Amino acid sequence: MKRISFDKRILALLPFIVFIVLYLGAGLWMQLQGVEMAFYQFPSVVAIFFAVVVAFIILKGSIEEKFHIFAKGAGDENILTMLMIFILAGAFSLLAKEMGGIDAVVNMGLSFIPVRFIAIGLFLISAFLGIATGTSMGTLSAIIPICLAISEKSGLSLSLSCAACVGGAMLGDNLSMISDTTIAATKTQGCDLKDKFKMNFKIALPAALLTCILLLFVTPSQEMQLQNLSFDMMKVIPYILVLILALSGVQVFVVLFIGMMSAVCIGIGYGEFTIFESAQIIWRGFTSMNEVFFLSLFCGGLANITAHYGGIHWIMEKIQKLVKGEKSAQFGIALLVSLADIAVANNTVAILFSGSIAKDIATHYHIDSRKSASLLDIFSCVLQGVIPYGAQLLLVGSLTLGQVSAFDLFPFLWYQHLLAIFAIISIWIPTKKLS
Repeated sequence: MKRISFDKRILALLPFIVFIVLYLGAGLWMQLQGVEMAFYQFPSVVAIFFAVVVAFIILKGSIEEKFHIFAKGAGDENILTMLMIFILAGAFSLLAKEMGGIDAVVNMGLSFIPVRFIAIGLFLISAFLGIATGTSMGTLSAIIPICLAISEKSGLSLSLSCAACVGGAMLGDNLSMISDTTIAATKTQGCDLKDKFKMNFKIALPAALLTCILLLFVTPSQEMQLQNLSFDMMKVIPYILVLILALSGVQVFVVLFIGMMSAVCIGIGYGEFTIFESAQIIWRGFTSMNEVFFLSLFCGGLANITAHYGGIHWIMEKIQKLVKGEKSAQFGIALLVSLADIAVANNTVAILFSGSIAKDIATHYHIDSRKSASLLDIFSCVLQGVIPYGAQLLLVGSLTLGQVSAFDLFPFLWYQHLLAIFAIISIWIPTKKLS
């Protein structure tokens, strides 16, 4: 009988499997217990920490040698750059919120959009708010209570209007320059934020336009009056400034610093906070990124350990048996991050988890880094915006006091479905090289 040899490189993947089992298993268990936001009860950082411990225990070599490998990955230039961007984005987002920026953006949108286009309006406002703030969760927290009131007054289906908000929030999160998913995707793939945005925009635009057309046909025709929609344009300026500067190619650290300082000046000028309180807000913004900060460090270190002991090379060998060329390799990247998001129910974690493998695939099959970054961000957002145990759909259920469930929303999540379709189509369209 032929003896089957065991490939020891598989052991290097065991820590990541431990991470998935801990994170997903805990979430499923809490879900069965009826706990709200079940998949966020066991912190992802704790799960990845135990995965690192497992790596130190089962893999060969001294602790000092393994720590050296881990530290080299955690201290990689791309990881450290990503961490700095995360904390600056956190500070800007909180400063802009505290000076009244979110309310100003929402009210501005509702003021300019005719009521007969209210479903489209909710989608577009959520998209702009998501782009401006870089967070789908923050966007939904701000817009869903308004959506609830509008649906009651207009007779518009609450499931439909909430689904429009979720679609817009995922569109904004996917395109935002300060979103942690955008930062993670671009830094793991080694491309510029503005170049990834342009690539992503070409795929997202037709999906967004078709979504608007669909929403146009389902909005009730009766008119209604919306109250308390006053806003100050000055409080929208920091968001617009960040978007314009980022698209102009200004270095991201400079963009976020200018955005922070503009929010500080406007907030102090309007008496929303003092200069000392602004310093406290900046610090709270830094610390609000604790989870993704530590997760990035641990993922960077663990990925380097996995690569050093041959785990990533083993995955590459298996993928190469299925992949026949550049297009099928792009499908492989899309599938990889999709499965990761299904497993961990967090699009940022999914990108960090699969980013290094996706980079190796992209390099081996000569896939443009802008395209691989877009595929990572798009498919993680698509899955995150439809899985019933994801934070976004759970939050909607919570904010609507249980009137809407994830299963009520699913038939109306048109943007996510269309985005996936156009992303798949884009795989057959050649990517123009940068001049």
